[in-house]
Amino acid sequence: MKNKILDGKKLAEKFNTELKEKIKLAVEKTGIKPKLATILVGTDPASKIYVNIKNRTCQEVGIHSIIIELDENISKEGLMDEINKANNDPTIHGILLQLPLPKNLKDYTPEFLEKISSSKDADGLNPFNRGKLFDYNEELAACTPKGIIKLLEHYDIDLKGKDVVIINRSNLVGKPLIFMLLKRNATVSICHTSTKDIDEYIQKADILIVAVRQPKFITKERIKEGVIIIDVSTNRVEGKLCGDVDFENVLEKCQKITPVPGGIGPMTVAMLCENAFTVYKKQVNIS
Repeated sequence: MKNKILDGKKLAEKFNTELKEKIKLAVEKTGIKPKLATILVGTDPASKIYVNIKNRTCQEVGIHSIIIELDENISKEGLMDEINKANNDPTIHGILLQLPLPKNLKDYTPEFLEKISSSKDADGLNPFNRGKLFDYNEELAACTPKGIIKLLEHYDIDLKGKDVVIINRSNLVGKPLIFMLLKRNATVSICHTSTKDIDEYIQKADILIVAVRQPKFITKERIKEGVIIIDVSTNRVEGKLCGDVDFENVLEKCQKITPVPGGIGPMTVAMLCENAFTVYKKQVNIS
């Protein structure tokens, strides 16, 4: 069963090791260390965990990572000012706004992401960088979709002509994946809360990508034999982490599957570091 596992943790470690060497050479050449600023609004426990993991990984590969912690009651204008400060600080090369934002700010998320300079957008969520995907430019693609594609490519999973079903339509996962999969000649279906007969889509999937934050949403009965499953979500049930897939029962029926934890999560963080290095290189003018 072990050969069925798409080991994102192991691959992320490989990417991070290679990136660490690239950053070391770049710093020796320029005398300038890459710097990433993460803006964290509020005290959401899950967000704090994610930010700390990102911060630690950045430090490990040689990126100077700072966390700008803001009160959850900060005004829209106050957050805009903080983003603007980071935009105008020449020592900061990359900016990440941790999502989701608190309820009082959540509706303004698109405006905040647009405010982040496209040249410092380490998360790939500024509208300009999202728009580049329309022309299949993935240089600053969103980190989770980028990590998914890198993982599939590493395991030599050919996407050409495959029926790929994505159960998610967010800017973070589903929408960017559409263009990245089309670039590789996959046939893409997007499912969501209003999809009729969703099981028909699930049953036909050669590759199933699911991010709905519902434990055991995908069961053995819902999938076809030999499907490849990418489980994006992280849920906590009875103190343990799990994804959207009933992993133990699905394992024998699928061809390949990502574990939770140890699948897409580490790949997302690795791609954030890669994006942070990319925006840094552009600003210090090295190739």
